[in-house]
This record gives sequence, structure tokens and C-alpha cells, in this order.
Amino acid sequence: MRTLVRPAVLKTPRGRLVYWSMLAVALLAFTVAFVIPLYWMTTGGMKSSPELARTPPTYIPEEWHPGNYTDAWDELDLAKYFGNTLVLIGGAWLLSLAIQLPAAYALSKLRPRFGNLILGLMLVTLMVPATVLLIPTYLTVSDVPLLGINLINEPAAVWLPAAANAFNIYVLKNFFDQIPDDLLDAARIDGAGPLTAMWRITLPLSRPIIAVVSILSITALWRDFLWPLVVLPDPAKQPITVYLQRIADTTSLNLLIAGLVLASIPLVVIFLIFQRHILAGLTAGSLKG
Repeated sequence: MRTLVRPAVLKTPRGRLVYWSMLAVALLAFTVAFVIPLYWMTTGGMKSSPELARTPPTYIPEEWHPGNYTDAWDELDLAKYFGNTLVLIGGAWLLSLAIQLPAAYALSKLRPRFGNLILGLMLVTLMVPATVLLIPTYLTVSDVPLLGINLINEPAAVWLPAAANAFNIYVLKNFFDQIPDDLLDAARIDGAGPLTAMWRITLPLSRPIIAVVSILSITALWRDFLWPLVVLPDPAKQPITVYLQRIADTTSLNLLIAGLVLASIPLVVIFLIFQRHILAGLTAGSLKG
């Protein structure tokens, strides 16, 4: 394997010194780039409003106010909007798996006629900016074709567009392609149908990539602002991201920052819990028999 630095150079004292020095500098730079915004946001929620608005800013709070977080939770009624967010994300996640897993399995293992054409049309949608699709998607959920149902101010207005994700289907299909067909053929000989083979063989082997797709979907849904703002005009039904933006002009800055910190905690916790599954899914490329 060729590298930027020859192995013979790395074996010399000077080569090892340069290598480890550059590695340490790179790790330190990336750590600082990621940690400083988190530190700034977390400590900002513990400052008083006058100190937070001071110029130049204080890097360490002169007076610590950890009670700002409990005040933000109580005064901003964050529990209610966390609940709204969980309903929207949970429903969209379950519906997306219910649609994307069978779609990817069918394209990968059942190989329907015109399957490549269908996959190509799905991938074409990835080339279209999301803002361009905003108006057509809004018109669709405001008057669902054939059913004539208006989904505005309903959770389904967020669930349905999130379920149609061509990127996730493509990622799942590529992973399913790595699963040997011999396993599925053996299941068919034993009398298993396509649905049983998918449920009992393909999905258990695909847990890492399902975890990756789930994390990507949940993260995108949690951070989404524009679409929930458009289809959920009722403030009582909005997720926490839209709610915090809506009250930004009427809320003290320290409580607002504390609310933003609390709103970001679930994503950090999810990543820390499932980081092994995420890394396994990203590095999984083949199966060993």
C-alpha cells in the first residue's frame, strides 16, 4: 500500500517525530473546532443576560447560573414541545423504515422489471434542491391526490415526505447487494416467501446499516426547521426547533441559549449510545461466510 510518507522514513527518529507531531496538531485542531462551539453554547446558558450581551465577551462566566436550565425548562414549557418533536420524529422514522426497507429489498433481491429505471428516477430526485420541491410537496400534503385530504397541522404532513428518501433507499440497497443470494435461496427451498426471507434473514444481517439510516433520518428530522414551520402553523403542534425560533424575540437571551442546549442534548446522547453501530454500518462492505 502506497502512502504519502515512505515506511522507511517513518522508521527513522525524525520521521516518527514529524508524523506524531502532525497527527497531534491535526487532532488538536479538530478537537478545538468541535469543542469550542459546544463550550460557548453551554457556558452561555449559565451566564446572566447582561454578561451574555457584554462586548467583548467573557470566556468564563463571572457568575455561574446553572439554574437557567431549569428556568428554561419550566418557563418555556419545553416538555410539551419535546413531546411534539418525539411524535413527529418517531412517526416519521417508523414510516420511513416501513417503506424504505421493503423498497430497497425489492430492488436488490427481487429485481423487478424496470427496477434499474425506478432506482435511477429515485436518484434523480437527489439532484433537485429541497427548496425547489417545497411548493409541490406543500400542495401535495394540503390536498392529497385521490384521497382529497388536507394534512396541514397534522403529523402526517411531516411523516409522509420524510418516508420518501431516495438516498436511504440507495444506501440500503447497496448493503443488501452484499448479502449472498445463497442464503435467500436456502430459505426459499425451506418454504420461506420473500417477506419471511427479508424479515428473518436480510434484516437481522443489516442491523448496522439500519442503525446508520435511522440516525441520519432522526438527525435530519430533529434539525429540520423550514418544513415543520410551513406545514404546522399551529404553535401548539410545532416541534422544539420551530418553537425556540418563534419565541426568540420575546425571550431573554440566556434562557433561549439554555433551551437550545437542552434541545441539542438528545442528538448527542443518541450518537454516544449508537456510535458503534454507526461506525460498523459505515465500514461494512462485505460479509464473511
